[in-house]
Amino acid sequence: MAKAKKNNNSEEPIEKQLWKVADKLRKNIDAAEYKHIVLGLIFLKYISDAFEELYNKLESGEGDYTGADPEDKDEYKAENVFFVPEKARWSYLQSKAKQPDIGKEIDNAMDAIERINPSLKDVLPKVYARQNLDPTNLGGLIDLVGNIALGDAKARSADVLGHVFEYFLGEFALAEGKKGGQFYTPKSVVELLVEMLEPYKGRVFDPCCGSGGMFVQSEKFVADHQGKINDISIYGQESNQTTWRLAKMNLAIRGIDSSQVKWNNEGSFLNDCHKDLKADYVIANPHFNDSDWSGDLLRKDGRWKYGIPPTGNANYAWIQHFLYHLSPSGQAGFVLAKGSLTSKTSGEGSIRKELIEARLVDCVVNLPAKLFLNTQIPACLWFLSRNKANGKFRNRTDDILFIDARNMGHLINRRTRELSKEDIAYISETYHKWRNAPTPGPSREGTTFTRPSQEGNTFSDPSQEGNTFSDPSQEGNISSGSSQEERKSLPWEGGSESREKSLPGEGGSKRREGYMDIPGFCNSASIERIRELDYVLTPGRYVGLPDDEDDFDFNKRFTELKAEFEEQLKEEARLNALIAENLKKVKLV
Repeated sequence: MAKAKKNNNSEEPIEKQLWKVADKLRKNIDAAEYKHIVLGLIFLKYISDAFEELYNKLESGEGDYTGADPEDKDEYKAENVFFVPEKARWSYLQSKAKQPDIGKEIDNAMDAIERINPSLKDVLPKVYARQNLDPTNLGGLIDLVGNIALGDAKARSADVLGHVFEYFLGEFALAEGKKGGQFYTPKSVVELLVEMLEPYKGRVFDPCCGSGGMFVQSEKFVADHQGKINDISIYGQESNQTTWRLAKMNLAIRGIDSSQVKWNNEGSFLNDCHKDLKADYVIANPHFNDSDWSGDLLRKDGRWKYGIPPTGNANYAWIQHFLYHLSPSGQAGFVLAKGSLTSKTSGEGSIRKELIEARLVDCVVNLPAKLFLNTQIPACLWFLSRNKANGKFRNRTDDILFIDARNMGHLINRRTRELSKEDIAYISETYHKWRNAPTPGPSREGTTFTRPSQEGNTFSDPSQEGNTFSDPSQEGNISSGSSQEERKSLPWEGGSESREKSLPGEGGSKRREGYMDIPGFCNSASIERIRELDYVLTPGRYVGLPDDEDDFDFNKRFTELKAEFEEQLKEEARLNALIAENLKKVKLV
């Protein structure tokens, strides 16, 4: 993680320092508006830094740059660098930071950059001359962003500016709450999808791409595993133009080609921008249970091979849209509402049956609560494979893997949970061992994964020193505050002996090339078993309970919950009385 320059012997990551200062400068501006102001400036700083580095090389005229003209736009195009006009360069704008018309200067700079660089047309924000943005605060923001200057331009874009941009996206999403979820998929969910799919090579498609997080993480995955970035190409579509602009900037700041990331306001169902695309990987997080997807206009659409989805819910329309765009050996991983695993309304049960009988469903992961900013609806991950007997992995045609990860993750605040690196590694490695993949790319031999402890499941509120609470939102969740006896009831607790026993691939009656079923966590179910359960795909129906569940003290747990409930009733009564008292003070005219 990038560190700030040691001005005050501070080792706090630079992105956190920047966020604190930027948030102070926000004043009374809504987070939804302010994010475009801040992220636009970070992007402007990035392209200006990259431009100035190449400009200096061209001006020196040494080596390959002998006789080059630093003002020749083609020189920058050849190096895949945006050309920045003189009055749009960061050095010029920073010199004007204290002027009262700095907002107009920045808007003009954004216009000039778009005119010269067609790929940025209609992408950059022109919001800096608005009356609610104080010029003094804007000047302070420019100085703040101007301090991000470490190493060469490549390091700045990849390690600092790109990281800051990504961090700010996440922080703005948290600040906006439900609205933030419209453009941002939590990073840990994106990482889990990408780690499980392993998109080393081929075409990656996201037809509801938000701010482009799936693409950024896919490129990171390839880079982290010593692959070739150019081995994957990205295709995307977004119906919200404001969100699409964020995606274009997010990808550009990472040096990722976004020429095939398209926008139209009709959306992927009505106006598919990539009709002929057959992707190797589909990675997506569509809106949950979307009722406004124009399904009534698409009753005879050719994508509905497995059944016509209901007009009141787009879940199974998305699934079939993803399948339509998969190549003959393609794989898909995506987020959906957990209700999609059991719903039988308006023909959804019949469509799910057809998908299962067509041997397309590969794996289902039950996710913890509170991962998503814009909804409290329980969520899950679906993984589909066009050809489960394609030879790349073992033939798993008649099996589906179920993983119940409800009890994993840790709270980062009172409302939001995230999966740790260890959680992600454990879940993805379980899937890989079940899939029995000849490892694509670098070998994973010698790597051992153990089930992560759940000690992150308590959250301390800084405002209430010493006061901790565990997440009560998950059925059957045993928090880190539980007794040692309770914690031993979980298959990954109880010391090293218990953890070793629960590793996928460490013995067990149902072992398959390094994989084993773990009661309470994962189960490889046959199609026959799924038929018996009427094609319901909820992981809890298949994984069962942990082996040591008998150690669970029901009386103790019931007493604790009863006491907690009684306290909540008292608090409710107190609040109701307070509200009633305040209502008496209201005078009607």
